[in-house]
Amino acid sequence: MKEPRIDKLVINISVGESGDRLTRASKVLEQLTGQTPVTSKARYTVRTFGIRRNEKIAVHVTIRGPKAEEILERGLKVKEYELRRRNFSETGNFGFGIQEHIDLGARYDPGIGIFGMDFFVVMGRPGARVARRKQKKARVGNQHRIKKEDTMAWFKQRFDGIILRILLYSNLYPHVQYDTYAICTPPRFSQAAFGLFCIQ
Repeated sequence: MKEPRIDKLVINISVGESGDRLTRASKVLEQLTGQTPVTSKARYTVRTFGIRRNEKIAVHVTIRGPKAEEILERGLKVKEYELRRRNFSETGNFGFGIQEHIDLGARYDPGIGIFGMDFFVVMGRPGARVARRKQKKARVGNQHRIKKEDTMAWFKQRFDGIILRILLYSNLYPHVQYDTYAICTPPRFSQAAFGLFCIQ
């Protein structure tokens, strides 16, 4: 009853502009999933990128059931079943991206080109519907809510996945190892002052 499961898988391709590229991205998702994608509109005007408010700039598709798990496994295979801890949210969901859709097994079409895409997985447990139904709504108890650690354990067990760690070392104290899960970015001024640097 408390076993985590995939509620839905959302695949998104953000093009950043309307027109021919958006149409081609829509074809990629349709070929991959067999479903008709939905377009997403820009919320704000961003003049730097030439984006207008309410302009169609992305396409996404929502997949449920066995097909969602099958496509997710193909995406994780591209990542070699390796994710970082920061790929998982505190609410138990996770996501990742791939750079080329042809890595999923699709044939390359010169008329379409190559697109990257983002995978977003919404996890849940049986019984969570009581919080969404129209009649007799009820609150999901804290013990039944899915958490980051639950999803990470499910990912390791279901896909034999690997959670990558990022280690932080110090030049000043080389014998001390700071085992963190922060994003490993180039050292900032505050980090450089203490001689900290990241390795993976």
